[in-house]
Amino acid sequence: MTKRTKGDLLLDTGVYLFLIALGLMMLMPLASVFSKSVSEEWAITSGKVGILPVGFQLDTLIQVISSSLFIRAFCISVGVTAIGTLLSILMTALTAYPLSKRNLPGISFIMVLFIFTMLFSGGLIPNYLLMRQLHLINNLWVLILPGMISVFNMLVIKSYYESLPEALEESARIDGAKTYTILFRIILPLSMPVIATIALFYAVGYWNDYFGPMIYINETALKTLQLYLQDVVMDANSANLTNKSVDDLMNMSPEGIRAATVVASTVPILLVYPFMQKYFIKGVLIGSVKG
Repeated sequence: MTKRTKGDLLLDTGVYLFLIALGLMMLMPLASVFSKSVSEEWAITSGKVGILPVGFQLDTLIQVISSSLFIRAFCISVGVTAIGTLLSILMTALTAYPLSKRNLPGISFIMVLFIFTMLFSGGLIPNYLLMRQLHLINNLWVLILPGMISVFNMLVIKSYYESLPEALEESARIDGAKTYTILFRIILPLSMPVIATIALFYAVGYWNDYFGPMIYINETALKTLQLYLQDVVMDANSANLTNKSVDDLMNMSPEGIRAATVVASTVPILLVYPFMQKYFIKGVLIGSVKG
């Protein structure tokens, strides 16, 4: 190992300090919102809440998460995220597997078609007309089917497949294994790092999707959590959105209710990351070696 000079240590210290400062800057808005969600209402209305909470109370959060509208929107988002992520991972993995074979007839032309969709699209109006002709307007499947396969994610998984030794498949075929047996019992178990990473990408995308529901969902009963959050942020009369009477909310500021709703809608997806962390970096790096 080479001996590090004083200049190297100073440079490393500067880099670490910069990254720490950058991380704190990104966490400050979230900390401010969380502080407002648990601070006393008099402190929120008087503008005394900053990064740290003033006082402590959970009444606002309890009122928000106990609202029937919030629970319904939360369940819809959870269902769309769970089903969409599962189907997306399955379809993306199935698509990437044959494309990882260099001897596939017409693979160059097929790859050009996939790459073309990354650069060009039909636009918003044609997509809306297509969804209407398919009778998917005000249907939760419209939030899953159009974006089921991400070409970028497919290319990452494809690159990971290509990094696996070909001898694995050859030995399995000698033992009599068929294509689907090789894929589901050998390739996919070995690909768990990249599969978990891409699953996290899909889950965050489905959970945070706002534009799709705003365009394709008009019925109140089908609103996702992001649309509900928009209503809370935009509507000054928060009593209409939490199904609580004015007497229940007389001690709660609209700003506190908005902050509590943001926290309640953000925490669930944040809790997913710790379970995926051990796969995340490894999956992205290995899946990006080739391409």
